[in-house]
Amino acid sequence: MPSDAKIAIVTGGSRGLGRSTVLNLAKRGVNSIFTYNADEEAAHEVEALAAGAGAHALPLHLDTGVLGAFDAFVDTVGVALKEMGADRVDYLVNNAGISNHTPFTQVTVEELEAQYRINFAGPFFLTQKLLPLIRDGGHIVNISSGVTRFVNPDSIAYATLKGAVEVMTRYLAHDLGPRNISVNTVAPGAIQTDFSGGVVRDNPQVNEFVAKMTALGRPGQPEDIGQMLASFLSDANHWVNAQRIEVSGGMRL
Repeated sequence: MPSDAKIAIVTGGSRGLGRSTVLNLAKRGVNSIFTYNADEEAAHEVEALAAGAGAHALPLHLDTGVLGAFDAFVDTVGVALKEMGADRVDYLVNNAGISNHTPFTQVTVEELEAQYRINFAGPFFLTQKLLPLIRDGGHIVNISSGVTRFVNPDSIAYATLKGAVEVMTRYLAHDLGPRNISVNTVAPGAIQTDFSGGVVRDNPQVNEFVAKMTALGRPGQPEDIGQMLASFLSDANHWVNAQRIEVSGGMRL
C-alpha cells in the first residue's frame, strides 16, 4: 500500500450505500476500514472487490447500536492502521443506520430508543471515540436523509433523529474547526437498496411513485451516492463545511 494513500472509515460498508462508497473510494485509490454488523460473507466480498480495484478494504465487525463496544473497536482500528503503515485516517463516513415507518400514534419507546441509539448516539459517540485517530485536515460526513426536508408519511421517528444528526454536523464543524476538519451532512433521497425492507427497489408501485416525484425521473441507485461521496471526499472539497447536501435527483421540488 502506498505510504501516502488516503484511508477512510465507513460504517455499514458491507451493503447498500456504504458498500458503494467503499468500492468507489477504492477506484480512487482510497483504502478503507469498514464495518459490518450481520453479514460477514458480504463484507469479505466487498474486501475482494476493493482489492480488485487496487485498494485495501478491511472489514471489522461493529454493531453501532452497542455504544459500549466503541472503545474496543477504536483499539482494533489503531492496530489495523499500524498494519496498514499509518497512524491516522483521513475520512470518516457515519453511514450505518436503520429505518422506521411506524405511525406517530403507534411508535413505541423501544422503537424510538433504537432510532436514537443507532441513528444518533452511534455516530455521536463513535466520532468522539475516533477523533484522536482522525488526521488534522480530515473530513467527516454524516449520512442523513431527504425526509428531514420533506415529510414522508410514517417516518417521524426516523426523520427526527436524522434531523438531530444534521444539527450535530453543524456543531461538529464549529468545534473541529481548530483542527481544520470539515464536517458535512449528505442526505440521500429514495435509493434502490435493501433499506426499509427494499421497498423502493422491490415494490413497482413505490418505484414508480418515487420516479414521478423526482426531477430526474427515477429513484436513486447506490452508485449515485457512492460516487458522490467518493468524489466529495477529496482535498478539492475541503472548503465545503457545515453543509447539508441533498443527493436525491431533485425529489419533491
